[in-house]
Amino acid sequence: MAENSEKKEVLMYKGHPLMRKDNLIYYGSMADEYIVMLQVLESTKMNDLDLATKVSVQLQLTDPNAKARDRVVKKSEKDGFYTALDVGCVWLERALNAK
Repeated sequence: MAENSEKKEVLMYKGHPLMRKDNLIYYGSMADEYIVMLQVLESTKMNDLDLATKVSVQLQLTDPNAKARDRVVKKSEKDGFYTALDVGCVWLERALNAK
């Protein structure tokens, strides 16, 4: 693989892509009907790392024709990133397998 390559390896978690942009983490594929958005609301410094302490979790429809406020199917706030990701993972699996 070339050093200047624009193609980045996509981080996968439990079979779905995980992508980050600043304090927003998207879990799932835009090709699916649902996606989970995690937003880090508060963090604390541990050594030289930022550790998420409060995270918003939202199960959202990916339908581009839906109004922004209608896209959010479920939402919650969790203490810690792993707890939030765990909830989002369960919501996403249930939503995608509901058919």
